[in-house]
Amino acid sequence: MKEVWIQTVSGKRADLPTPKLDQIDINDIAYALAMKCRFNGQCKKFYSVAEHSVRVSWLLPAELTLAGLLHDANEAYLPDIPRPVKELIPDYKRVENLLEDTINLKYGIVLSDEDKRHIKRADNVMLATEARDFMGNTTDWGLTEIPLKRPIKPWTIDESRWGFLEAFNLFAGD
Repeated sequence: MKEVWIQTVSGKRADLPTPKLDQIDINDIAYALAMKCRFNGQCKKFYSVAEHSVRVSWLLPAELTLAGLLHDANEAYLPDIPRPVKELIPDYKRVENLLEDTINLKYGIVLSDEDKRHIKRADNVMLATEARDFMGNTTDWGLTEIPLKRPIKPWTIDESRWGFLEAFNLFAGD
């Protein structure tokens, strides 16, 4: 089988679809997520996946903040594919799940089904808020969560990266 891998900004090799624990690096994750724009770049202002992740973590109880922060960490190693398209690509979902499992193992995250539901709800609250603030017409999206009251003022790429790392250090206890 042909090797499939990417090189990260730190120079590490990340094997896909068989990632190794030593290939996962929080600095690579923070850097890549800060550089990635939500909604496949189709939003009114640049709004990073890193900032989204920090904001999701803020909506969760203390025991789930790290998992909330890292819920999209696999996107540091894979392209961010919008939810509707992702469902059309079964192999992508498999690789995405392998990366998620490896990241969770690396950082000691074990989630129950209930925990996953809490994180998904927080993710959906942020989605509703982001859609309102950055997307315009979302009437056909089927959003069920109520957006947060306060509008989002997006961070810069550097603020997103450092905010993500600061949150990680706080939540992971490093």
